[in-house]
Amino acid sequence: MAGATILGGASRARAAASLAPRPLVFAHRGASALRPEHTLASYAKAIADGADYIEPDLVPTRDGVLVARHESNIAGTTDIATRPEFASRRRTLTIDGKAETGWFTTDFTLAELKTLRARERLPTIRAQNTRYDGHFDIPTFEEVIDFVAAEAAARGRTIGLIPEIKNSTHFHALGHTPEETFLRVIAAHEYTRYAPLEVQSFETTNLKMLHGRVQAINPQARLMFLMGERTERVPDLVAAGARTTFGDLMTPDGLRQVRAYADAIGPSNTDLIPRDASGAWQAPTSLIDDAHAAGLLVHSYTCRPENRFLPRQLRNDAGDDARNPEGSIAEIRRYLDLGLDGFFTDDPALGRRAVDG
Repeated sequence: MAGATILGGASRARAAASLAPRPLVFAHRGASALRPEHTLASYAKAIADGADYIEPDLVPTRDGVLVARHESNIAGTTDIATRPEFASRRRTLTIDGKAETGWFTTDFTLAELKTLRARERLPTIRAQNTRYDGHFDIPTFEEVIDFVAAEAAARGRTIGLIPEIKNSTHFHALGHTPEETFLRVIAAHEYTRYAPLEVQSFETTNLKMLHGRVQAINPQARLMFLMGERTERVPDLVAAGARTTFGDLMTPDGLRQVRAYADAIGPSNTDLIPRDASGAWQAPTSLIDDAHAAGLLVHSYTCRPENRFLPRQLRNDAGDDARNPEGSIAEIRRYLDLGLDGFFTDDPALGRRAVDG
């Protein structure tokens, strides 16, 4: 593919897309390139920078409260390793077939978790974020809803929520019912009964269970099936004895099956435009067009502004960990040229520029 095409521009696809609703900017774990992820500070920065939706990933505590963490293992995103009173709770758990060692939210009550402080997950790449280590706690889902509702009222604009219910099969095996808790929480808050809401999961069983029930609370709500690597197996289907991969569900027939219980898919950006071993972009796939043909929106993940995360064609010579705003904007615009409906970004200000500029 010619370099000019790879870098995007005023393509026919983008011109046609301009007749459709404006692509959505999803703040991935908040503005996680600029503040420690899943903190109110990260969400505040994302909202200030123009995100359409903010993303709280949801995991349960031992007492069943949903909190905002990307995974149950909090070793890398809190100061728990420095807390001697919790040292004995370090252990190894298998989640979706992968062994992990650390400290897990399901071994702590909410009151215990509230004594911890958040830390930057990528301290060597995002060293500037470590200045905020220790400033913020772990917010509950309800606290996130109240915060977003307050920001929306203060700013005079509606701000969407795009929560992900994490590792459903794993948590059910531990005796938790995160979907039921989620439904109770959104029903109890005025804001989540009418604000834009899109519920994500890498599993099919909970999306099928939530289908219709979420919309009964919030009629405009959508469900999104997140997609892992094409060769990875779908966790809940593996647990049920099936061998279905995410790639199986990226085919035209698979996408039609997904449409029965979801409104959108969430593939990785490399499923839109694969990369070779050097990280260079190759030819785009047909996934966006195939999904649209099945009646599905496409909301991809994750655009990050550092060179190491960009396709090789868009990196500059400032070093792997250097921010490259222009490269990030060019990457996003290339996906928009393909007809992408929305995207997750660690830096919503750059996402806003890519869409509006």
